[in-house]
Order: sequence, then structure tokens, then C-alpha cells
Amino acid sequence: MQPTEQDLHVEIAKAYEPQAIEAKWVRRWEELGVFTAQVESAKQPFVLACPPPNVTGSLHLGHAVNGTIQDILARTKRMQGYEVLWQPGTDHAGIATQYVVEKKLFREQGKTRHDLGRDAFLEKVWAWKQESGDRIFEQFKRLGASLDYTRWRFTMDEGYSRAVRRAFVQLYKKGYIYRGNRMINWCPSCLTSLSDLEVTTREQDDALYHIRYPMADGEGALVVATVRPETMLGDVAVAVHPEDDRYREYLNRQVQLPLTDRKIPVVADSYVEREFGTGCLKITPAHDANDFAIGQRHGLPVLNTLTATAILNETTGQYAGLTREVARKKVVADLESAGFLVKTEPYTHAVGRCSRCDTVLEPYLSDQWFVKMHELATPAIQAVESGRIKFHPSRWGDVYLDWMKNIQDWNISRQLWWGHQIPVWTCAAGHVTVEQQDPAACATCGDNHLTQDPDVLDTWFSSALWTYATLGWPDATPELTRFHPTQVLSTARDIIYLWVARMIFTSLEFLDEIPFSDVIIHATILDPEGRRMSKSKGTGVDPLLIMDKYGTDATRFWLAGAGTSSQDVRFREEKIETYRNFANKLWNASRFILTKAATKADSSRSLPAEVSTVSSPIDRWILSRLHGLIRDVSAHIDQYAFADAISALYDFTWNEFCDWYLELAKPRLESDDTAVRRVLAEVMDTLLRLLHPFMPFITEEISQQLVERQWAVSSQTLQHRPWPQFDPAAIDLEAEGEMALLIGTVRALRNMRAELRVEPGKVAPEVRIRVTRDAHPAFVRLSDLIARLGRAERITLLEDGQIVETARSATAMVGENQVILPFDGFGDVLEREVKRLQKEVGALEQEQTRIRQQLSNESFVSKAPAAVVDKIRARGSEVAVQLETLERQLTAWSNA
Repeated sequence: MQPTEQDLHVEIAKAYEPQAIEAKWVRRWEELGVFTAQVESAKQPFVLACPPPNVTGSLHLGHAVNGTIQDILARTKRMQGYEVLWQPGTDHAGIATQYVVEKKLFREQGKTRHDLGRDAFLEKVWAWKQESGDRIFEQFKRLGASLDYTRWRFTMDEGYSRAVRRAFVQLYKKGYIYRGNRMINWCPSCLTSLSDLEVTTREQDDALYHIRYPMADGEGALVVATVRPETMLGDVAVAVHPEDDRYREYLNRQVQLPLTDRKIPVVADSYVEREFGTGCLKITPAHDANDFAIGQRHGLPVLNTLTATAILNETTGQYAGLTREVARKKVVADLESAGFLVKTEPYTHAVGRCSRCDTVLEPYLSDQWFVKMHELATPAIQAVESGRIKFHPSRWGDVYLDWMKNIQDWNISRQLWWGHQIPVWTCAAGHVTVEQQDPAACATCGDNHLTQDPDVLDTWFSSALWTYATLGWPDATPELTRFHPTQVLSTARDIIYLWVARMIFTSLEFLDEIPFSDVIIHATILDPEGRRMSKSKGTGVDPLLIMDKYGTDATRFWLAGAGTSSQDVRFREEKIETYRNFANKLWNASRFILTKAATKADSSRSLPAEVSTVSSPIDRWILSRLHGLIRDVSAHIDQYAFADAISALYDFTWNEFCDWYLELAKPRLESDDTAVRRVLAEVMDTLLRLLHPFMPFITEEISQQLVERQWAVSSQTLQHRPWPQFDPAAIDLEAEGEMALLIGTVRALRNMRAELRVEPGKVAPEVRIRVTRDAHPAFVRLSDLIARLGRAERITLLEDGQIVETARSATAMVGENQVILPFDGFGDVLEREVKRLQKEVGALEQEQTRIRQQLSNESFVSKAPAAVVDKIRARGSEVAVQLETLERQLTAWSNA
């Protein structure tokens, strides 16, 4: 059915209003179930497992970058004919969630979790999760993320919890999980061990205390330097470098530990840095990971001086019961009073803090559950070395391999209540039972009075199963068979160790297959000054506010390019504003096409332009450039080079299509040229499909306008349309070369007119072009267009080598062709330009004089920084070149 004249004149909004259109399409996509993956589909699967955001979280810039990257891939692959599953979900975020709910509990009721008890507290957490825990769900929709929302998973839902237990039990029974006493990151406030990712490190101003340790035999003393003098109460040795000649005579002797009655040995260890402090290192194995390693090498005892809440314990004598901070002041005062404090100096160092409560962490020796990693790491290393798994950029694969080859055992226990409680039960006799289902009795002695380990598993243990537990593992579900392994994982570099590596080794261990074949490590968006963004420092950027201000499409367009950069990228709001202008340009182009080009009924309007039937060189040019764009954008997406794809799309849309082709098409549209309408329909429809993965909302809206007017194939959404196919036959280098001459010539004329300040409406009586033999036929065909676009009455073509007077003209080169714009007909333009040049020459002469005076001043040259002098010399050279050029032009025009 053809549209009526009334249909063709339906008013299209003059400006693109993103908020209303975005909300409409979010609802529409959900109603149509566009993003729901079909298990029964015969299409080739393409699967992405979205990194699960914390259940406590809201959309931040990292989510927005990563979500945009994944969505571009998901939308592109759907259009390319794949059955796409983009698996969503949230992580229970053990310590973060418990911290949030504990704060809420104390704020509202003045109670701690211990006041409620474990079961009652967990009820509170679940209630909070149901009420507030899925808000990021809606925020991802605002981003346009085409996740399969029907498959949303949570790392503590029933099925997932069963997978976690299965994984623990299987690893335990194979001998990979054990309980051991190790040094860990400990938060004295949250009372739990922490992973490295849960540690925030920042610089802190402190003091470096130099303390004299007298030799036990009364002959001499060693001086140690420390920022934590209170820990000396747990010292068990002093270490020096074995090659440090200063301390060779002190080896195998003992020192008297100040403020105590203990004597401790002097040992030699190559870990000691001879250049740091005094070159003597106090060894406190219970409170420093490196000291613990030294103590293990030398068979030293471990003396813990702190309670779990960082209070000095009974081993510290008179200091017992003091906090770390109070004890430090008292110890320093006592050292000074007793004559042991040599000196104090300012010292700045990095201090680890809990990322949730900001408490200074303690290296703490504690009984924890660990996973033996060396055997499990071997196949995970081979998977990357063999190329079965590729990192993009590739350097992150080297980072991964370096860490995996030096991997340490993994601490998987946390002293929390919220999380997967460790499935280990102990009877009164101390027998251990480890099973997937809660046991009724001890597996060894039958005792039915069992106590489950109170710890929970590290959140990363459960998220390590993400790619397959979300699909129903350990059951052999249709989803697991159909959609695993996945194809692409996109994530941040911060969690290569904590998550990516663990997903790889667990998938190889439990399924004997890799979890994904490609890993994209997206760039980090820095603040405008180049610092990592921080909410606490006020340098964070809320992507929701940016989307409100500029529209989601413009925000995504920038995020995609920035996120796939090979380097970290500074946040640039003005760049997003540029892409909002781009969206408006696209909208206005479509509005022109649909209100102007479609004002006359045309039965062939909806048909695509077949390359073989296109005769106009201008049409052949735009179709050639369009198919070059299809080829390039498709390749860039395949290579995850989104910045290159965006650059190509931007340049084609703004410059070639909107600025040139539409301008050239206007007269043909007025003459009812059917061919140009068909080409416009083809280009606009194809361009929208190419842009759609990057800018889904505006492209969807415009596309449906095209469909309504039968300028595009009818479909519910662009996700139901095929990805454009590159046709080599469409590439027309002759047409592209001819258009390059046209565009170059018109730009040269427009630039000369602008430089001469010629009124826009003024028509030049004549433009002369000295052309090469090869270019002559093209310029003959292009003359009328050049005259119209360059605002000239006539174009005179001169043979190459033909002499023509150019003194009263402006000239420019277009390749080997010279474009000459005579001043005749422009009134007093020559006189005005002579005056302008004289003024510029005068200013440059004054600057040159000033520079010469500076450089001839020996006192200035000798005292000024070398960089300043070099900069002045460089500017002097620039001024000389500029003066020579302007004086030559001034002479020519003055004599004209």
C-alpha cells in the first residue's frame, strides 16, 4: 500500500528530543521481547556474560563504558544473524552489602548485627535486597543495554547457590581446598579478611622513627627505622642484608628489644634494602607479610600482639588494651624517655584501607580456607599461551600470564554473615564433613550434633562460576549445552586476576572447556585532570546525569570510542556535546529527506538502489563511499576497534552524506529525479543500520519513520533488520576520484572567499582552473557544479602550463590542479587585503624585534631556563617564515 500525500506531509519534530524517544523505545523493545534468546533457535549462538554489578550498586561510568561495548557487539551480532544471549545478573557483593545493611540497621535502630543474631540479620539483608537491590536493572535499560532481562540471575539465588556448593565440594574432595594459617588483609572494623580488590591504597603522611636496639652483650647497637613503632613489641629478629659490610660483625649476635625483657637475634636476608632507612629491618612476622616470609625462611617464632579489633593484646604487657593509635604515642614517648629514640623524620607512604569503611587494614595471621592454585593454573596458562583465549589489547594477556605463573594460593573465606556459608561441618570429635547437601550426621563417627563453619566464601569464588552457573550448571541444561562456552568477555583490567583468571581455571576444571574465546579489557575513564575518578574526592561522573543532559546516544558514541582506546582516556564532556550535535545533524538530515524528498508520490521510492542501475557519477560516488563504510565499520567491530568505527561513521555521515551529497541532491529532488530518491533511501537506511549498535535510540526512531513512508523494509525494530553487506562491485574509484576533485575545488574556493572576507552572497564573475591533461575531462563534467557550489558565473579551464596573470588573484592547489579566484567583481577586496597584510606584517616585525632584543641580552640568555630560551628561538624562526610568506604576498598584491 502506497502512502498518501497526507501521510507524506506528516510533520516530523524539528529537533531531536532524546528523553521521550529513549523512554518509548525502552518500553517497546521490552514489549516485543527483542533481546530474549531462544534456546531452540537454529542460528549460530553468540554469547556474552555481562560482568555482574554489585547488588548495592548504581550505574557508574565503568558500567556505562563496559555496557556500551557489550551492547554494540550484541546488537551487531543479532543483525548479522546470530542467536544472541547477553546474560545479565547481579553479584551479592558480600562485604559491600553487609556493610550497607549494618549501617542502615545502626542508623535506624541503633543496633548491630550481633544484637539481632545471624538468622535475623540475614532476613534484613534479603529484605533490603528485594527493596533496593535491583535498581541497577532499570539503569541498564536506560543505557539501551539489550540484555536478556528474562534471564536475570543473582549469585545467591537457589540454583546458583547449588552450583557454588558443588564447586567447593568438588575442589575439596580433589584436595585443592585446605585450611591454613596465613597472612591476610584484615579489616578490624568489618572483622573479615579482604581480597586485594577490596583494599584502597592511598598516600598518607606519617613519621619514620629511628630506634636504637642495643646489643645484648653490651657492645654496640643497631638502629632500625619504622613507621609503626608499636609493632616492635612483636619483633622476633632484626635483619640486615648479607652483603652489607656495615653490619657483618653483628650477625649471629642478639639485640635487647627496647621496652621489653626479650633478646632477639640478628639475621641476614637478601630481602632487606640496604638503601632504605638504616639498612636494618625489624622482623614482626605476625603483622607484615614480608616479615612473615623472612620468619619462615629463618625458623623464627610468630608473636601476635593484636586482637581482631586491632587492640594490643596481653603479650604487650603494660600496653595491653590500647588501640594502635594510642599505643603508638605511648611507645614513642617511652622510647624517647628511655633514650632509645634516635630521631624522627617526616615520611609519606601508601597505606591500605578497607574500601567500605576506610579503616586502616592490618596484615594479620589467621586461619582461613585456601585453594591450591598451581595445578589449577597450569591449563589456564596453556589456554592463553595457545591462543584459545585472546586478550584485546594483547598486552593484557602478558599481564595475565605473568600473574598466573607466579600465582599464590587463594584465600576464599570471609568472616561475614552475608554470602555462601562454607559447606563444612565439624562434630564434637573434630571430624570434618564436606557435602553439597546439609548432612544429618558426621560422615566419620555418625554424631548428629554438627556445627557449620561460620565463614562465608569470598564473593569472587561464586562469581568465578558466572559463565556457566547462570546457564544451569551443574545440571546439563539445554541452555548450558547451547550457550556455553561464551564468545566475548568485556571487563576492567582491575579484575583480570580476581575474576577473569578464576573464571578460566574453574571452567576448565569443571567443564573441561574455556569460558570464552576473547577478552576485551576496556580503558579506564579518568577525570579531566588525568586522575582516577573518585566519589569521595568529588571527581566521579554520573553517567545518568550525562545521559539526561546530552542524550544516551551521544553518551554511548563517546563511551564506545573511549572504552576501546588502547590507553586510558580523560573524560571530555565537550566531546559528548559534539556527538549530541552529530545526533541533531542526523535527525535534521532525515527530516529533510522525509519532508522534502518524500513530498511526491513515487512507486519506486521504497526500492533500494541497485548499483548496476545507477548512472549519475554523484550517486555512484556516494554508494561507493557507503560500501567502503560498510566494509570498514564491519572490520573495525570485528577487531573491537570501536573508535575507528565511530570516526568512519561520523566522517561519512556529517561530511560526505549531509554536507555534500544532500546539497548536491537538492536540485535533482526539485526536478522529481526518481534515481536520487532511491539512492537517498538506500544510503539513509544503510547508514541507520550501521549506526544502530552505537546509537540505538535515534536510529530506531528514524528507521520507523522511513518504514512508515515506505522508504525502508518494514520491520518491528532495527534488530530485526540484516546487517548491511559489502558489495565490492559498488566500489567506484573513478567516481570517487572525480568527487574528490569537486569537493577539493569547492572547498578551496570557499576557503579563499572566507580568507578574503567576500560577502557570502557575492558571485565571482569568473573562476579559472589550470588543469592537468588527466583531470581535464572530469573538470569539464564538473564545471557547472563547481560554479553553482563555488558561487561563480563561469568556470574557465586552462591547459596545464598555460600562462595566466595571477597577481590580482587568490590561488590554491587541488592536487596538481591550480584554482585561481580573480579579485575582479569583489570591489575593494584587493585594497582591503593589502591593508590587512600590512597590519599583520607590522605586528610580526615588532615581535621579531622584541625576540632579537631578548636573545641578544647575554644576561637574560644565561640566567633564563634553557627551555624558555629554546622556546623563544623557535618562535623567532616561526616569525621569520611567516614574515617572508606575507611580505612576498604583500609585494605581489601591492604591485597588482
